[in-house]
Amino acid sequence: MHFYARRFAKRRCAAIYPTPPGMIKRRITSRPLSMTSSAAGANRRFPHPAIFAILMYPFGAVSGYLGVAIEYDLGHNGVALEVIGEIIAISLVPNVWKFLWAPVLDITLTPRIWYTSSALVTAIGVLWMGLIPPDNESIRAMKWVVFLASLAVTFNGMTVDIISAHTSPPEQKGRFGGWMQVGNLAGGGIGGGLALWLSQNLSQRWMAGAVIAVTILACPLTLMFVPKIVRVTAETAVPVLRRVGEVARESWALARSRAGAMAILVLFLPLGTGAASGLWSAVAGDWSASVDAVALVNGVWSGVLAGVGCLVGGFFCDRMDRKWSYAVFGLMQAACAVAMALAPHTQLMYIVFTLLYSVTAGLTYASFSALTLEAIGVGAAATKYNLLASLSNFPIQYMTLIDGSAHTHWGASGMLFTEAGIGLAGVVVYVIVSRIVLKPKMTEAIA
Repeated sequence: MHFYARRFAKRRCAAIYPTPPGMIKRRITSRPLSMTSSAAGANRRFPHPAIFAILMYPFGAVSGYLGVAIEYDLGHNGVALEVIGEIIAISLVPNVWKFLWAPVLDITLTPRIWYTSSALVTAIGVLWMGLIPPDNESIRAMKWVVFLASLAVTFNGMTVDIISAHTSPPEQKGRFGGWMQVGNLAGGGIGGGLALWLSQNLSQRWMAGAVIAVTILACPLTLMFVPKIVRVTAETAVPVLRRVGEVARESWALARSRAGAMAILVLFLPLGTGAASGLWSAVAGDWSASVDAVALVNGVWSGVLAGVGCLVGGFFCDRMDRKWSYAVFGLMQAACAVAMALAPHTQLMYIVFTLLYSVTAGLTYASFSALTLEAIGVGAAATKYNLLASLSNFPIQYMTLIDGSAHTHWGASGMLFTEAGIGLAGVVVYVIVSRIVLKPKMTEAIA
């Protein structure tokens, strides 16, 4: 019988014959959604948003461990900054293309299985990074391990997105999202600053990686405080396929709209990338910064001030055009880079300007979230968010490569001037294109 005929027949039978009590649960869990929470109901209890900070911790810990501890070891063992920039750029590749495998999480297994598996593989990758000698002979092996660990941790972030979408109340989406960013930033501080301190104070440098790996393995324990989310049944296969077509149409409509096109442009331009922050540990010697200073500014304090920047940036994003806020905050970050290049290259100036740079990074974090949420609307929101999030990683990736190459050829000041100059050029391009694409009336409407 034709699918729609069977569906009509089922509805008529349901109208004539009441549904047995034992079938209610099956009918609820078989609705056409990719996932459904077992906590659904009138008396549904939501988890505390702080749990999502712990769940998101591995995502930040990997980037922090790589960008601070591993990077510092490589820089102090004769590895050129250009090569270090290549390693950091490789770690961003999975984040750029993660939207390609995001649908797999929606239609297979469960978030609990995906999260636990991701944590296990990620912990192994972090431990492996600590075991590889930080020298030029082991660069090839380091690149492969960094790529695999970065690939594994993308499943962590996307799984947290799914869990948050199903277990957070609509009126508290912002609060839950804020705690997720706290976990990301705190994870970077712990995985970076703490790991660097441990690697310099323990008898073996790999022990720092082992400590971070253990903390990552402990994160799945918090899943016991999150409502269980079950996967779809085979009966919803056709609705899922139809949903894929709807997602494709929604994404195409976003790209074709003027507001969506401008959002894509501003995310692709090298504005507020914060790429230099991925190289602070490697260039610390240019400012005669000690190990403790590097651990301080690239660890907890960096995460705290970036969080402050997120709060301040979100406040201003609700009071000005969000696309222009992204450009304004990008200019502020470029100005910080220029000031750092011109200031005396001392340890004190290193601490002051790297922390100030963290604040500007927090501003751009908030602006990115506000701009993306404004552009995607409500249709196919998860897919469109991941598409824009993946796109925003392109400028971070190529700016990291450019910064590393600029340092090799022109030194630390040349690196900062290069980043600032490219950021300024990006603002100019955005202003010119916005004047051509966006009509005055549309600009006023957006404002």
